[in-house]
Amino acid sequence: AGARIEVRLTAPDGLAEPLSLLEEFSRNGEPVPPSLARRLARAVEAGDVEVLAARAEPGGTPVGVAVLAFRLNVPAGAFFASIEDLYISPEARSRGAGRALIEAVEARCRARGVSYVEVQTDEEAAPFYEACGYEPETGVRVLSRSVVLDC
Repeated sequence: AGARIEVRLTAPDGLAEPLSLLEEFSRNGEPVPPSLARRLARAVEAGDVEVLAARAEPGGTPVGVAVLAFRLNVPAGAFFASIEDLYISPEARSRGAGRALIEAVEARCRARGVSYVEVQTDEEAAPFYEACGYEPETGVRVLSRSVVLDC
């Protein structure tokens, strides 16, 4: 098993380390543009987004990160949460960091009175979420479209 994983909320001015972990994973090492990092910090400050960092030792470098977004669902008359990103560095996998992040996500939701959490994921990560109690949504399809921006 190993040491207990510590998960903490990241303050708006402490996003650089967790972002570097996400850059490694989802951006092929490409840095998050400064304008996006500033927007993320503002969203964290406003409480619309929370960034959770998992560490194998207190004060150590993050080994995992979860980005949790809170949105209003007007028909339901309540807020819901979505796990926008969840990443564990390869050397820390299967050591409890992913489950610790999921537990922290759910604790944050309970603290905010949010009872519904969703995640859009790929086939590779789906078994992890299912092992944590997440279930496929029936009758839901994800559709997307890119909007051309006038720059």
